[in-house]
Amino acid sequence: MSVFEYAPAPESRSIVDIQPSYGLFIDGEFVDGTGEAFKSVNPATEEVLTEVSAGSEADVDRAVTAARRAFTRVWGPMRPADRGKYLFRIARLLQERAREFAVLESLDNGKPIRESRDVDVPLAAAHFFYYAGWADKLDHAGLGTSPRPLGVAGQVIPWNFPLLMLAWKVAPALAAGNTVVLKPAETTPLSALLFAEVCQQADLPPGVVNIVTGAGETGRAVVEHRDVDKVAFTGSTEVGKSIARAVAGTHKSLTLELGGKAANIVFDDAPIDQAVEGIVQGIFFNQGHVCCAGSRLLVQESIHDEVIASLQRRIGTLRVGDPLDKNTDIGAINSAEQLARIKELSDYGETEGATRWQPACDLPDRGYWFPPTIFTDVSPAHRIAREEVFGPVLSVLTFRTPDEAVAKANNSTYGLSAGIWSEKGSRILKVANQLRAGVVWANTFNKFDPTSPFGGYKQSGYGREGGRHGLTAYLKGADRP
Repeated sequence: MSVFEYAPAPESRSIVDIQPSYGLFIDGEFVDGTGEAFKSVNPATEEVLTEVSAGSEADVDRAVTAARRAFTRVWGPMRPADRGKYLFRIARLLQERAREFAVLESLDNGKPIRESRDVDVPLAAAHFFYYAGWADKLDHAGLGTSPRPLGVAGQVIPWNFPLLMLAWKVAPALAAGNTVVLKPAETTPLSALLFAEVCQQADLPPGVVNIVTGAGETGRAVVEHRDVDKVAFTGSTEVGKSIARAVAGTHKSLTLELGGKAANIVFDDAPIDQAVEGIVQGIFFNQGHVCCAGSRLLVQESIHDEVIASLQRRIGTLRVGDPLDKNTDIGAINSAEQLARIKELSDYGETEGATRWQPACDLPDRGYWFPPTIFTDVSPAHRIAREEVFGPVLSVLTFRTPDEAVAKANNSTYGLSAGIWSEKGSRILKVANQLRAGVVWANTFNKFDPTSPFGGYKQSGYGREGGRHGLTAYLKGADRP
């Protein structure tokens, strides 16, 4: 039997021209911020990529003023079909510059180039294409005739899908006729700043999209600004609660897409090999930095040992390493802070009595890394079964009956997503209807489409993004003053 040595297949980073420093994007131009600059770091190497301006309260005020002016004078009065043309133009430019965006996203975020190249960037472009088609069809959005935009949208996005979350927020807002002030995550600002270049290249009118970088204080200034009409946030439940308190009692509309602790339910008639692929995709995609990750595996008792053995064999083939290597399956953890949380919760899992399993894995000497991990002997009371780890850590629980599976799946403060694996369609439909989850996948996991709404229940937030529902979140009509 021949033995083949591994040969790296790195993507070149030369296609990306990272500037030594970046300012804010306000009113169609890059300007200096008045806050203290911060560094953007490559999590795979700890290399400083660039310095980025932090937006102050005064900078946010400038951005909101520019957005209000553009909404009142240009974007709001514009023919809807013409707004759609700009979105189509942005979508095409994202496609044309796809390789550049993919490399930059992997450098700044740590995710494998295969994912940024094959998932993040194409889906981002697809969202702009989809909502471009909606721009002149708003009467069919379900809010009656002549629905109107809300005005200025303040949007705060996370670090796990920087470009894709931008597309989820910006595309429907613009299609509905709103203007935008967007605050990307502090650790992953670069793809948003490259998107600002795309806005310039598309000749988008100044002030329609404004990007203000910074940390939590910058985001708070966006959310609490008196002239923002709509707030959209994706991130942690803790921050989402503080935003809800800040917006309560104001005129602002609010949508929140927060944390999750999704159950991936495998019944004894499931195709095991297919289910194992779905389990791996559900928890190890993007290093587990996914709010809807299938982090709780519920396996019917009779097939537990078979599933775990097959899962361990499959995980043993995963390659952890350089995000720019096209062979990499699991990249770097996004930050030292997130790595510390993953380690803390994993160590606590063993303290509580769960059994940790990790494959033999050589991790790079520099950067932030954590191997794919499975915990068995987990009870619903364990922290690793209750709290969002947001990393490549899977907790395995068992069940005997469908009713027990539903009870354990719903035994969570979250309700963002779930997966069901079974050959019986009737069983899938029955269980799905009992799950308190915004998205339920059947015999697959982590599949997204711009036409499909996404959102959760309970502490996973409220409102929907994607599809027609994501559009109506940026509109007001006869029944929504």
